[in-house]
Amino acid sequence: MRLPVLALLICTIMTPAVPQDAGGLRVIALGDMPYGPPQEVYPPYEALIGEINKRTAQLVIHIGDTKSGGDACTDQLLSEQLLYLQSFDAPVLYTPGDNEWTDCHRGDNPWSDPLDRLDFLRKTYFSTPEMSFGRVPVALTHQGDAGFPENARYRSGRVGFITAHVVGSNNNFEARDLKNVEEFFARSRASSDWLAQSFEAFDELDVVIVAIHADMFEFDFNEFGRERWLRHSGFREFGNTLKDVAQSYGKPVLLVFGDSHRHVIFRPFPNDAPNVLAMEVYGARDMHAVEIVISPGTTEPFKFDTIWNPALPQ
Repeated sequence: MRLPVLALLICTIMTPAVPQDAGGLRVIALGDMPYGPPQEVYPPYEALIGEINKRTAQLVIHIGDTKSGGDACTDQLLSEQLLYLQSFDAPVLYTPGDNEWTDCHRGDNPWSDPLDRLDFLRKTYFSTPEMSFGRVPVALTHQGDAGFPENARYRSGRVGFITAHVVGSNNNFEARDLKNVEEFFARSRASSDWLAQSFEAFDELDVVIVAIHADMFEFDFNEFGRERWLRHSGFREFGNTLKDVAQSYGKPVLLVFGDSHRHVIFRPFPNDAPNVLAMEVYGARDMHAVEIVISPGTTEPFKFDTIWNPALPQ
């Protein structure tokens, strides 16, 4: 469980945000892990966390999917992953993945209602949305007043960070259940509004980092080379908003995401918004992390390096 609000506030007051050094702001990104039986996957995951904690990162970003889609969506399993988020030495920004709630209807699952699991996440993981995760939390601005406490933003120097709740499995835009479709429309609108509001708040900054779970580019994007999503896509509204606000912002934007378990770096909008760079983290098959060194105000503000898991072959 997360620390009481008072304890978190005292910790934040006593431990100010770490300033950027001459090498830039150091951020570590990971996600889509750990998948599988705890006795098999927890030890290498703990080894990776230990390796990350050896670094002098100012922030850790976890893009969600803290369990596999086949693992039971029990309170116990989700609570264990919450404890892992709190075990990082650096502040942690976390955005939920589809496996934590959207995909909990799969198979013979004791928690078959995705909306029940989403409610559990908001009541536990985001019970104090004004604070990040991690042993040294930082204060966040969030969308809790609108009912979406998982959407947050944070500023460190000339760099702004935004998390938005956009998940795989077509962002829960599935016709199997009317309640889930209604949930999708409300969250998609809220996340898109949050993105636009956050870019407006960060307009004077040099760099913006956006973190989501979903791989929005895997299936229904860029048909006919038009750098947009098909009408049935659950990512259409948010993705088009990202493209529009990035165009208006005009400065470097990095989209950090996961979902399809392929570490790749590319420009999704080379014609419409060439200032957007996208980076997908490693996943459960390659349980490594990515260090991002951010140098605001430079022509190439992002440098990437792999943090290899010492418990796995490289």
